[in-house]
Amino acid sequence: MPELPEVETTLRGVSPHLVGRVINEILVREPRLRWPVPREIQNAVGHRIKRGRRRAKYLIFETDAGSMILHLGMSGSLRVVEPASEWRKHDHVAITMDNGLQLRLHDPRRFGTLLFCQEPDAHPLICTLGPEPLGDEFSAEHLHRASRGKKVAVKQFIMDAHVVVGVGNIYASEALFMSGIRPTKPAGKVSKEAFAWLVESIRAVLSASIEMGGTTLRDFLREDGEPGYFAQSLRVYDREGQACDECSAIIRRIVTGQRSTYYCPRCQR
Repeated sequence: MPELPEVETTLRGVSPHLVGRVINEILVREPRLRWPVPREIQNAVGHRIKRGRRRAKYLIFETDAGSMILHLGMSGSLRVVEPASEWRKHDHVAITMDNGLQLRLHDPRRFGTLLFCQEPDAHPLICTLGPEPLGDEFSAEHLHRASRGKKVAVKQFIMDAHVVVGVGNIYASEALFMSGIRPTKPAGKVSKEAFAWLVESIRAVLSASIEMGGTTLRDFLREDGEPGYFAQSLRVYDREGQACDECSAIIRRIVTGQRSTYYCPRCQR
């Protein structure tokens, strides 16, 4: 599934071709995504895209008529192409701009989303989300306060989108390693000082991944068709049985919250 860095990379890639342009046409070839593409999406035709932004893993494109909310789901991707370009089998939606370019949503599994609303931040999918990990509202104080009395493992805690958005499985494992916190430790027993290290580690690992173009995942390609390269820099994720770069202990893999979790038994306490 594309994670926050992949979504941010996609936003940065497509925005220069969309923001400031007028929508000439929206062609919906397959409306049956995770939720049906609403007919109201056509209200955006004839209007200029004023702004493109990301909230968690949702892309929001604002026009005077309302906002398009787009989620890539499990296997979605976006491409900017010439309208005459050959359609791929799972190209479901095409948005044609007045600059002669077309944004196509490709989604083999159809778990993606394209919605239209007037107040995107008040939409039920968005209004209950936690703070952005790279924003000012995300802090050690926030995590410490939200974790008091929680017995859930700290890795599951930081992957909860109501606590903080965008910390996916790979990035949670990497950030916990960087901060020296064992992923199975109950969130309620993590000190404020340790959370301060974790906040900085989450910011660092996500920022690095964004700059490198997103983690290489099977179903994700950058907007230019090339895979991301951050996977080459992973310290613990998917390295079971290999030596830790810091202490030479053997990286272990366990399952927490039905997800593979990797950690160093010596560096992480």
